[in-house]
Amino acid sequence: MAKSSKELLLKSKKQVYSERLGNHASLFQGEGFEFSELREYIYGDDIRKIDWKTTAKLGKPYVKVYHEERELNVVVLSIVGGSMFFGSSRQKSELMAELISDIGLSAIKFGDRFSHFLVADKLYEYVKPTKKEYGVYSALESLGDFEMIGKEGDFEMAKEVIRKYVKSKSLIFILSDFVGDVDFGTLSKKHDIVSIIIRDRLEEEPLELGAIGLVDLEDIKPYSGNMTGSMIASYKEVMVQNDKKLIEGFKRQGIRWLKVYTDDDAYLKLARGL
Repeated sequence: MAKSSKELLLKSKKQVYSERLGNHASLFQGEGFEFSELREYIYGDDIRKIDWKTTAKLGKPYVKVYHEERELNVVVLSIVGGSMFFGSSRQKSELMAELISDIGLSAIKFGDRFSHFLVADKLYEYVKPTKKEYGVYSALESLGDFEMIGKEGDFEMAKEVIRKYVKSKSLIFILSDFVGDVDFGTLSKKHDIVSIIIRDRLEEEPLELGAIGLVDLEDIKPYSGNMTGSMIASYKEVMVQNDKKLIEGFKRQGIRWLKVYTDDDAYLKLARGL
């Protein structure tokens, strides 16, 4: 049974305000920073922070060190469609709700502004920037009430929404299952983008079920076939190629990414993966 918005908020508050993950400053290590100083490169530093002019002059790599500028503008963009209705341990939409709650409350805890967009074939909901918990609750309620079946997430529409509504530099979390052609290169030139890939393990490792009948939850078209070894192998190869192209694109565009499965602890995955 899916958790209510109030239950999700309560769970997230216990995690976000606990000290069980150590004294980390925030989930948000984005570009909401001002330049402070230069220091010599240390293994594991973000290569995007390398100061190439100083590196060339001194003959060894140096990186730019930043201090956080308060306040950050934290934006969550949820791209939804019928595919988010799927899940073996829980629906992907339930995981999406938990991620929204964790990110939103983390932003509010540290005095940042939180806003949320719900996008499918068009913009369905917009929570304007706020430092109030009610904004997170409103985002969860809208997602819970949204009829996903029969709709398809549109990445081009998502980009248009960001261009139209997010004018200042922001830390943007994009939540989707990311199946299909995706290009956020133009957005990453202005904003710090974090793409969170929401998946169910059965999507990547389907079972041999034999003859089956299915319905595509995005276009409501029925499908029948045999889920056997050769068909599963072909399907898995398509998913592997989808993700290979996706990750290569993220790396090329300087976009951070994280894959979270429906049986993961969402907050732990966020805290340890970002």
